[in-house]
Amino acid sequence: MTAAHTDVVGSLLRPPELLKARSEVAAGKMTQAAFKAVEDQAVDEAVALQEAVGLDVVTDGEMRRLSFQSQMTEAVAGFGEYDLNAFLWGDWRGDGDAGNLSLERPKNLGVVSKLKRKRHLSTEEFTYLRARTTRIPKVTLPSPSLWTNFWSSEHSLLAYPTLDSFLADVVDILRNEVAELVRLGATYIQLDAPHYPLLLDPKTRTFYEKQGWGLNRWLDRGIEMDNAVIGDFPEVTFGFHL
Repeated sequence: MTAAHTDVVGSLLRPPELLKARSEVAAGKMTQAAFKAVEDQAVDEAVALQEAVGLDVVTDGEMRRLSFQSQMTEAVAGFGEYDLNAFLWGDWRGDGDAGNLSLERPKNLGVVSKLKRKRHLSTEEFTYLRARTTRIPKVTLPSPSLWTNFWSSEHSLLAYPTLDSFLADVVDILRNEVAELVRLGATYIQLDAPHYPLLLDPKTRTFYEKQGWGLNRWLDRGIEMDNAVIGDFPEVTFGFHL
């Protein structure tokens, strides 16, 4: 029997000093070099924490990201205006301590031009992590159909007349990213797809279906695109976050 690996989903809480540094570099109050030093320190601490508790697989805590999926919008041009709310809008229910959150969909959210990769999404994350752990380093990437959120019938039609045409380019970018990560030695890659179980919620399902696909097509096409991104790398373990 093969032993199960123990690991975290991906994200760990960003420390206050990293959150402060991200705000300062965005406002021009901190240099990129100084910011990278803070970012590196946060990754080092995240790795040390995971190793200390005995995890077999470690991530960088996704310390270099605004959101678990934001490495795409940061590395690829064409997504238009966005901030953290682009990834958080909707109704969220927490426990007594966390409370509830309800955010409207940002009015300007939507891809506005053909996607063009400026750099790789996660190679910096992987190469830095690989050099700082003796455990299995895991890299997480967003599932292609998760990006349906960034297609808008109001803002996106000139660039992408259909949802399918937009997601086809997303698949190409992510498939290329997987190939590059594998070339660099990655052996464990995770696709984040929390939108699949959210389709069980009638309100969430209604939004996704208004984007143009019925529920069955969502599942069929979503899985088809995931498989296209995964490709044929038998030596690599692929995980899913649902």
